[in-house]
Amino acid sequence: MSQSTTDKSKGLLADEAIIELYWKRDERAIEETDLKYRKYLYSIAYNIVHDEPDCEECLNDTYFGVWNRIPPARPNAFAAFIGKIMRNIAVDRYRRNTSAKRSPTELEASLDEFGEYSDRASSVDDEIAVREVARILSAYLCEQSEHDQLVFICRYYYCDKLRDIARMLKVSEATVHRELLALREGLKERLKKEGYEL
Repeated sequence: MSQSTTDKSKGLLADEAIIELYWKRDERAIEETDLKYRKYLYSIAYNIVHDEPDCEECLNDTYFGVWNRIPPARPNAFAAFIGKIMRNIAVDRYRRNTSAKRSPTELEASLDEFGEYSDRASSVDDEIAVREVARILSAYLCEQSEHDQLVFICRYYYCDKLRDIARMLKVSEATVHRELLALREGLKERLKKEGYEL
């Protein structure tokens, strides 16, 4: 994205200009965020909650959350900042909906793939141990290529569908599946090496 005030190809405000609107408490900030990032945010929510009305509510809650966080925050990566807010809101909504036995979501599918790791993490009630596992995961991901980091984060953080990741990277779904399997196996080995038996 250029550093100019607008993205000339689409007539959208640059992130810096949108953030400035939040700092000025100008309600156009929400409109501009919606214009530029609605599809991105909606896809995060839909992958997690898999319900259109819930996605709309998550969008509204996200815009409210961004409004309440800027200021004092002045994010360097606006898309990542609002994406994280949306993900947290959508995961909270998913947790509230789970007892209603709604249709399976990509969050469930990605957790199923990651099952043995998440089971281990959920059985650890010691906060220090949880932080240590998070440190190991972070270090492991930092050692991977940018491509592998992107595949891992798209699947296990944003809960993107395999076909969407494949389309974005212009590879087959089978390739994405193999890459994720290799990443999970590598992580499993790293955790064993660090003393976490799965």
